[in-house]
Amino acid sequence: MVRVPNWIGDAVMAIPAMAAIRKAYPEARVTLVANPVVAGLLAGHPCCDRVIVLDKKLEHAGMRGLLRFCALLAGERFDSAFLLQNAVEAAIIARFARIPIRAGYRTDGRRFLLTHGVSASVSKGLHHTRYYMTLLEHLGLGTNECRPVLTCTSEELAFADTILRGRKCAVINPGAAFGSAKRWFPERFAAVANLVYRESNLLPLLIGGPGEVEIGEQVMKGIESDAVNLIGRTTVRQMMAVIARSSLMITNDSGPMHIAAALGIPVVALFGPTDPVATAPASDRWRLVKKPVDCAPCLKRKCPTDHRCMTNIEPEDVMKSVRDLLGSDSGPP
Repeated sequence: MVRVPNWIGDAVMAIPAMAAIRKAYPEARVTLVANPVVAGLLAGHPCCDRVIVLDKKLEHAGMRGLLRFCALLAGERFDSAFLLQNAVEAAIIARFARIPIRAGYRTDGRRFLLTHGVSASVSKGLHHTRYYMTLLEHLGLGTNECRPVLTCTSEELAFADTILRGRKCAVINPGAAFGSAKRWFPERFAAVANLVYRESNLLPLLIGGPGEVEIGEQVMKGIESDAVNLIGRTTVRQMMAVIARSSLMITNDSGPMHIAAALGIPVVALFGPTDPVATAPASDRWRLVKKPVDCAPCLKRKCPTDHRCMTNIEPEDVMKSVRDLLGSDSGPP
């Protein structure tokens, strides 16, 4: 059993570690445990045989629901658990599921619940892909390529084709689930969308989750060309397919940014309060837009001051990276 991180971006960056587990145990039945959104993201991925959904909002809500989930896992009779999620709850679930071998970082006070614990200090300062891989290396599982890979089915790509109808698009991702501090401003995303359309004839296509609908509406108000707003209107798999059919993504540091990188799509990524050393796209086809300020990276969800790390980024700063990336790109993805 592999407990997957809860955030989409972290789950994507953990894919190389999951692939390493599969490589180390080619004859084993590998089962992922993930929340509903991440379960959709990783459904059918070659790193696993199946995915079990842990839904703490509905079926597995509260202590009773969690105990019911532990009983479900116990019935699977797993030999071992790799806990890529760092929360103590992941270790508690594995322990109550009577999984005899429980491996993970000794974080969140869960040392006594692990049979094979690794100090998180060994991975301090590493990119998240290396963070997860270093855990496995210290457990003796060897190394693996630290480049996440995602794919879409032909049916999913057909869905994207019905949306695009042969048009080339630039995906605009103005949201970020972690918090408002990571988000650039809707009117500036709109300004960049207009410039990209004029210079490269790429249709602006907005993507995001249900909680970002209002942000999408604000961006759409400033877009002068035709545009498609899919924010809150797709599943995670449909969103993946649309990204896979795009020519470019312009995005905040977010889960969709990592999805685009894993699909091989060129990415222009805006970083403010977060650290690209830890969470940059694991790809060669991306450009960083970041303005140095004394208070960044603060890693806060909401800016307590003037949000200068984002206000200092102008549309032309983003366009310079767009031109550089599209001009240097060897061809369509």
